[in-house]
Amino acid sequence: MRCAALGLFLALSAFGAQAQKPLPQLDRKMPGPRTQVLVLGSVHLSQIERTITPELLQPLLARLAAFKPDIITVESLGGEQCDLVARHPTVYLPDNLSPYCVDTAPAKAATGLDVPAAIAEFHQTLKDWPAQPSAVQRRRLAAVFLAAGEHPSALVQWLQLPAGERHAGDGLDAVLVARLEKLAASANESYSIGARLAAQLGLARVYLADDHTGDNVQIGDTEAFGKAMQAAWDAAADNVKANRAREDALAKGDDLLALYRFINRPDVLRKAIDSDFGAALRDPSPQQYGRLYVAGWEARNLRMVASIRVAFGERPGARVLAIVGSSHKPWFDGLLGQMQGVDIVDAEKQLK
Repeated sequence: MRCAALGLFLALSAFGAQAQKPLPQLDRKMPGPRTQVLVLGSVHLSQIERTITPELLQPLLARLAAFKPDIITVESLGGEQCDLVARHPTVYLPDNLSPYCVDTAPAKAATGLDVPAAIAEFHQTLKDWPAQPSAVQRRRLAAVFLAAGEHPSALVQWLQLPAGERHAGDGLDAVLVARLEKLAASANESYSIGARLAAQLGLARVYLADDHTGDNVQIGDTEAFGKAMQAAWDAAADNVKANRAREDALAKGDDLLALYRFINRPDVLRKAIDSDFGAALRDPSPQQYGRLYVAGWEARNLRMVASIRVAFGERPGARVLAIVGSSHKPWFDGLLGQMQGVDIVDAEKQLK
């Protein structure tokens, strides 16, 4: 009995030690192709003080199209999460998230669908989506995506319509058509890169991967928090000054591919996140404000990556393009790289 108990104790101790180590490589003998994930770190194009035309983005889109993604995810919030937040105002503080949530009221007025009903319809529609959809089918799906708060996917359908078929009907009224035309002209990378590339490749949709349910950290004194964070960032500003100047110069030029090559370089990313999150962790405030800031950031990245994992969960071996703000890229690469059967594609090589 004593020997048996000792054996059990040693076995459990060994298991506990093993559990503290990184996940083992369970997929070494996995049959079939591995999932390829390319994380594209992006600037927020709509914040650049210049006009971003499709022509300027074409060299970048060509490199991304050569990757041949089956699934594209973008950093946008969907109607499902915005609906959740609205139903739990004491938990998620909707006022903080309202800038990220699109207005679905005009689409509800045109289609009669609230967000849950629209989500149910587009999921059902995509189950039987034909290889060559009619213009009527595309207009209806675009309207349903708008009602679901899935605006980038609505644009994917709109852009695949022949110019003569981009008109009201099948759930789209004049208000929704105007909204789609505005989205088509948007510089926001979820539309100008994600949706346009998906339409070019003939995909039915993009997947919305942003998440703000985990970063609503409760801060008692927001003014003190802001001052502490600004002081931390100011202390690290010199370390990243040259890189920021180079990024700004590239953003003002006509070679946006060069801009994306620069911001996706590992050395540039390391300096960027050290001057932001590393600086925050060095914050000496007794309230440990910097650690609260990083806690919200990491929770957000975990939930975003979980959404991406769900997006390709039923597509083993898929090629996945995740478009996200460049500060997220190191977390995305690290977290997605831990997934079984997943390989991270070198963004530097893809953008050459």
